[in-house]
Amino acid sequence: MAKLWGGRFSKNTNELVDAFNASINYDKRLYQEDIRGSIAHAKMLVKCGIIPEADGTKIVAGLQDILKDIEAGNFEFSVALEDIHMNVEARLTERIGDAGARLHTARSRNDQVALDMHMYMKRQIVEVAELLLEFEKVILSVAKQHDKTLMPGYTHLQRAQPITFAHHLLAYFNMLQRDFRRLLGVWEDADIMPLGAGAIAGTTFPIDRFFVAEQLNFKNVYANSMDAVSDRDYVLDFLSFASVLMMHMSRLSEELCLWSSTEFGFVELDDAFATGSSMMPQKKNPDISELVRGKTGRVYGELMAMLTTLKGLPLTYNKDLQEDKEGLFDAIDTVKFTLQVYRDMIATMTVNTDRMRWAVSHDFSNATDLADYLVRKGLPFRKAHAVVGQCVAYAIKEHKFLLDMTLDEYKQFCELFEPDLMEALDPEHCVNARVSYGGPSYVENDKQLEKGEAILKEQEETLKALREKI
Repeated sequence: MAKLWGGRFSKNTNELVDAFNASINYDKRLYQEDIRGSIAHAKMLVKCGIIPEADGTKIVAGLQDILKDIEAGNFEFSVALEDIHMNVEARLTERIGDAGARLHTARSRNDQVALDMHMYMKRQIVEVAELLLEFEKVILSVAKQHDKTLMPGYTHLQRAQPITFAHHLLAYFNMLQRDFRRLLGVWEDADIMPLGAGAIAGTTFPIDRFFVAEQLNFKNVYANSMDAVSDRDYVLDFLSFASVLMMHMSRLSEELCLWSSTEFGFVELDDAFATGSSMMPQKKNPDISELVRGKTGRVYGELMAMLTTLKGLPLTYNKDLQEDKEGLFDAIDTVKFTLQVYRDMIATMTVNTDRMRWAVSHDFSNATDLADYLVRKGLPFRKAHAVVGQCVAYAIKEHKFLLDMTLDEYKQFCELFEPDLMEALDPEHCVNARVSYGGPSYVENDKQLEKGEAILKEQEETLKALREKI
């Protein structure tokens, strides 16, 4: 049913306009925040003597009943009422009469939706942080299990130097740490209370915005009413965080696609996290990794869409700002799905340690260590690099690897080679020789794993404090 606005309007809204204008189909997920915000607002109106205490009591009780109805699935949302705010208020007024009609005193849907979004954002930050922390724990756990599992490290997707699987996973652990810090940064701008800004210029009623902020666990209150209703920086912050996180997850997805292929054979995904082919019965596809890789572009698009929406808007509220929700909600859902499924997928995958060890013993990734060996014998690095290049070319010609060559073959290229060169070429020695801070040696792995545990404890404490503020 099309809306008759009243006031200066003499015609009902066109039904197509009603449908296009309505946001209830997606903003109904804000129902918890909308009701909590309205309860705090009602209490403030009573405290400041703006509405009678009896009306305030009816409003709070009515809103609590509506919350129960929604959560029980007994609330029918109406497109004609446009959004979550009007749906809740209309039902409230229907139930408690004029007292419900007083709830909207000293506020606008402009500052009301801004409040809902800030509160929702804070809740989602905590939920995403919990999932991120769980995934970090899995990464660290699998790294611990493979602190001595050798594998080739790659540059340009070509085998470069021997590393450990733990070292490779710890690179992603470090990325996720930075993601966690970025997410905490989103909290700062979300933790500002906009209610009381009205439509644009506050209100003539003697409200107490700081009382509302205290009721809703906000640290700060917007100092400018125009900024309060038009600010969506915190939405951009989250979409930016989500884009970087998904970029990291997409890189991991790409590696899992490679590692699980027959050509690599480094890991096998659990059957529960792979799919088959409708035509080829032998296939086991890493579809989850491919989906995450694909959904990354969608999250990027949501960040670009929000930036584009905001770039040309004058202050303060414009209907364009209704577009802040669908992209944000989709990004949140995508990030949550990704962290949940990857937590379980990484925890259950099989790491083919023998295949990794074989690979690192059948390549030339120990060539740099051979050059370093000559440097320790006194040869300048550039000359050592040239000598080893000749050794590699010879080995390729002879269908050998560096460990297959004899000392006499090495001495053709440099007299500094001695019997101890074989130790220098052993992949395990190559890894353990790299004891510089942040390197892949077993000793450094242990230090980084211990540091990782300390970081997780710190994040848990931070998360515990945030849970109390939503």
